[in-house]
Amino acid sequence: MAEELFQAIYHPIAISPASARLRQETDYEAYIKQLIRQVLLTAPGERINRPEFGAGVRRLVFAPISAATASLAQTTTYQALDTFLGTLIRVENVTAVANEPGRLDITVAYLLRARGERRFLNVEVTV
Repeated sequence: MAEELFQAIYHPIAISPASARLRQETDYEAYIKQLIRQVLLTAPGERINRPEFGAGVRRLVFAPISAATASLAQTTTYQALDTFLGTLIRVENVTAVANEPGRLDITVAYLLRARGERRFLNVEVTV
């Protein structure tokens, strides 16, 4: 089976040394992981034209470390991913563990809608 062609702008934005143009992302799975990280680490109100965009989990690292903080991180993450990436992925499970002060470990289990493949992403959020 032929490899499908995919191109998107690489995140974080960079210039390709070979072409002196915007660097392109050609790996679909890497692109989706970049999008998930953008949603998780962007705070609502941070983007001018999309003030509601983002989960804002970084603000939770300043909350007291407890089961309630981890539960809030799970809920916020699930809702944000479903809202902003629901057409690309189906979020199956989100777990969040508040470890040492200033650190949240978030694991997202999701299904790539375009390919029907299950994937996992671990994100460590620190101060």
